[in-house]
Amino acid sequence: MTADLLRFPIRSLLALAASAVLLAGCASNKAQESTTYDFGPAAPNSQQAAAPAALPALVVMDATGPAALENERMYYRLNYADALQARTYANSRWASNPLQMLTQRVKARLAQSGMKVLSATDASTGVPLLRIEVDDFVHGFSGVSQSEGQITLRASLFSDHRLLDQRSFTRITPAPSADAPGGARALATSTDAVAADILAWLATVDTRKR
Repeated sequence: MTADLLRFPIRSLLALAASAVLLAGCASNKAQESTTYDFGPAAPNSQQAAAPAALPALVVMDATGPAALENERMYYRLNYADALQARTYANSRWASNPLQMLTQRVKARLAQSGMKVLSATDASTGVPLLRIEVDDFVHGFSGVSQSEGQITLRASLFSDHRLLDQRSFTRITPAPSADAPGGARALATSTDAVAADILAWLATVDTRKR
């Protein structure tokens, strides 16, 4: 009888200890879960330029770039310390890889301007084609508490395999905070600005057949 009484609390204590370990593990996993970011909704911009009359439709190819941008990691650089080292945020990631996100946002902004936006599979003879090559897409720190969302890319416009024009674009937007959320907001703003720059550039390109 005495042995049974002694065994009962020991078993209870062991069960409580096992539960505590399990709960601690769950809490640890929750603490390490990644926060996911995207560019947010592409809200219409009343100041956005209209699609150029000479370019009613456009094939937009998927953006290409460094292999580092083909995954969902969020990169940052401490430019004030070592601009050659790309670092990643441990518990923050993009909802999709930056190349896909940038492609979709550019398409959305062009479509909002009134342009008919086609994909590579919809390409047809006579419809100009836009290629985008991304050189840099990063949250850069110019100081300990100062940072910017930096995008540099090259856009090329083709018609029937003939290069019509090519232009490089760079946008740097101050981040509202020196962390992953601030970097995400700054890069979203820079992406919208680059999309507007591309639209304005397209309006200047002579697309007439020669």
